Amino acid sequence: MAWKLRDLSLLLLVSVFFLPSPISSQKHHPRRRRHPLDSLSESELSHVQTLIKSKYPTSSHNLTFHYVGVDEPDKATILSSWLSKPGATDLPPPRRALVHVRVNCRSRELVVELRPTRSIVSDKVHDGDGYPILTLEEQAAAGQKTVNYPPFMASIRKRGLDISQVVCSTSSVGWFGEKKSRRVIRVVCFYRNGTVNVYMRPIEGITVVFDLDEMKITKYKDWDTVPLPKAEGTEYQAAKQAPPFGPHPGGVTVVQSDGPGFRVDDGTVRWANWKFHLSFDVRAGPIISLASIYDVEKQKYRQVMYKGHVSELFVPYMDTTEEWYFRSFFDLGEFGFGLCAIEMEPLADCPANAVFMDHYYAAQDGNPTKISNVFCIFERQAGNILWRHTETLIPGQTIREVRAEISLVVRMIATVGNYDYVIDWEFKPCGSIKIEVGLTGILEVKGSSYQHVNDIETAERYPQGTLLAENSIAIFHDHFLTYRLDLDVDGQPNSFVKSKLQRRPVDPPTASPRKSFWSVVSETAKTESDARILIGSDPVELLMLNPNKRTRVGNPAGYRLMPGATVAPPLLWEDDYPQIRGAFTNNHVWVTPYNKSEKWAGGVFVDQSRGDDTLAVWSSRNREIENRDIVLWVTVGFHHVPYQEDFPIMPTISGGFELRPANFFERNPVLKAKKPAVHWPNCTFNLKP
Repeated sequence: MAWKLRDLSLLLLVSVFFLPSPISSQKHHPRRRRHPLDSLSESELSHVQTLIKSKYPTSSHNLTFHYVGVDEPDKATILSSWLSKPGATDLPPPRRALVHVRVNCRSRELVVELRPTRSIVSDKVHDGDGYPILTLEEQAAAGQKTVNYPPFMASIRKRGLDISQVVCSTSSVGWFGEKKSRRVIRVVCFYRNGTVNVYMRPIEGITVVFDLDEMKITKYKDWDTVPLPKAEGTEYQAAKQAPPFGPHPGGVTVVQSDGPGFRVDDGTVRWANWKFHLSFDVRAGPIISLASIYDVEKQKYRQVMYKGHVSELFVPYMDTTEEWYFRSFFDLGEFGFGLCAIEMEPLADCPANAVFMDHYYAAQDGNPTKISNVFCIFERQAGNILWRHTETLIPGQTIREVRAEISLVVRMIATVGNYDYVIDWEFKPCGSIKIEVGLTGILEVKGSSYQHVNDIETAERYPQGTLLAENSIAIFHDHFLTYRLDLDVDGQPNSFVKSKLQRRPVDPPTASPRKSFWSVVSETAKTESDARILIGSDPVELLMLNPNKRTRVGNPAGYRLMPGATVAPPLLWEDDYPQIRGAFTNNHVWVTPYNKSEKWAGGVFVDQSRGDDTLAVWSSRNREIENRDIVLWVTVGFHHVPYQEDFPIMPTISGGFELRPANFFERNPVLKAKKPAVHWPNCTFNLKP
């Protein structure tokens, strides 16, 4: 892992100091022992490649790498030996990697020990349903082989198109009740002549099925000729735009004169009253671990979250025709969020005061591959207020106290085909963790013969998309992001509590001129079935509490889940094949007992899976969850009805949720927060005393 500070423009100098804590006074220490949750380094990935290739030489085996990640030590080991004494010099736990490979057309799961020995300690064949993550290299090869396939070239000529302007992408095929025996994908192609916005010019009417083990086309059919959407109006590059131009806001830059107000030591981030570990995973992207917050009154760090990350992203499309019905994507399990992470652009993807981090992943041949600027970390001052009050009741005085809110943001952007997902973890000094995803990029568009909405209304009883331009229909679809949040609120034994806001009549009626009020009735979930929640039906407070830790007045220490405005429920029937695989979205909230192996909501091997290894299946065991080490699963859902404003590229829409302290502190933890020292160069203020 490498990190670097980009050059800064000195327009606005902001120095931020929050609550006094040991962080602000600590000096830089020499490198300690490697953190057991650190991402795999370049050299470690090389060792993994060497060990596996020595067992399965490529000269005699067809070997491809699909996932290489940290096989983390047991949670108890980390909490007892690392979290309690991070600077200790005793023997660290073994350093291991979890590896998914294909060897001679079979999926294998291996555990490779990198320290203290260098050896393969486990190697087993996956004989169940589903296949590992698709590699970038095999997808690119499938597209190129399709372009060079003579029947396809003939189909392109028949349409009067130039084959040199054709580009192809891949689509997972899903599962629809059939027996799967081969790793296959669909290949979909686009015409780029006149625009770089290739997704707006799909070539319809051609079926291409590609076998990834044999690396050849196994099914080809040219069954229809559909009008190609025009290139006009689809370009989004700034250099290609012509007047009149859109809004041009003034320049705003936030820069910190003394560098960032946080510190990164071997993956551990320290900022204000927060401390957490940040790592990269080729499937999940950013993983936040060991998040704790400094309690000024107790003079110690208190645990909040052991581990949090996106677990799966389910994107089903609503077109049921032959060339579209299979488009129900599981972006983490099929394509890899980290694998699809892009190098972020300074001053655009992240502000001028951002620090960037690089990471490595294993390519298809096992070689370590660097993604530069895959994470950025920055302090955000968006003009929000941390807390304030103006007191006018005291005669002759006006008392005003205001504190500006400054937060810390960890960001990654994954470009999965046509969509760009902006993943933010925002830490606030008040103790909140705000988790947000932004959706932007290009819509998935279907070519058609329709020129006007009247054509659709005449031909289709139930339209399955929006006509954006002539011959271009953006298909209705969903985005469901499920997060796995292993909260340890002030320790491991936690409970999940539903506090329902219930309307009550005044009893007896003569007791008050009022007729009604509402009160809170709390219910502790005993088992997994008690904790399944579809948000929106009734007003409710959802809390993760530590019943063993209480405030001075007796309230259990807790954190509450505050859902955002976007909490769409699934609309597909539960027995529809995509929804069987995506059954983890049937509820917005699940709670399960901690289990190291239950990490991916859609299962370990997702491509062409049958939905028999999902969060919904694990939870059907209905295990006990009261006062135990438990995991919270939260789904952020978007029903996306496209509009013309989403054409030709979509302005970002965002959704998410917040984890906020609930009787975790004795009082407002930022009551004594200091005002940030702000210098505004070349500005004159007319300030009243």
